[in-house]
Amino acid sequence: MTNPEAAGVELTPQQEKFCQRYIELSNASEAYRQSYNCEKSSPQCVWNEAYKLMLNPYVALRVQNLQAEHAQRHKVTVDSLTEELNEAKAIAYSLEHTSAAISAIMGKAKIHGHDKASLALTGKDGGAIEQSITVRYVDANETD
Repeated sequence: MTNPEAAGVELTPQQEKFCQRYIELSNASEAYRQSYNCEKSSPQCVWNEAYKLMLNPYVALRVQNLQAEHAQRHKVTVDSLTEELNEAKAIAYSLEHTSAAISAIMGKAKIHGHDKASLALTGKDGGAIEQSITVRYVDANETD
């Protein structure tokens, strides 16, 4: 099945608006806020409802189709972006513009998901780190 309509399922106007906003914003919670009346809803409630909506197979399929249309319309892929950034980096190096070259490198890192720092702290043999805390109460009126 390539679209919900082929299965005889029609999204509600709000679901369709949510899908369109999600493509535009890449943020399900904000797309939900712009598509549904949730002025009195807590941020957690909005997040939960947006999450549930994204789990709806017909909504998810519509989002997937819109993403494919968007990519086709702009012919933008990770590979094409990587190629453009490689070209920009080469030009920057040839002009001795180091900061521009670094920007191209960071752009590549970002589109490939390598821009997120990750730090794992572990103790001996990969286990938890043992910690101890000592609390000392001092009488403010006491002098040394």
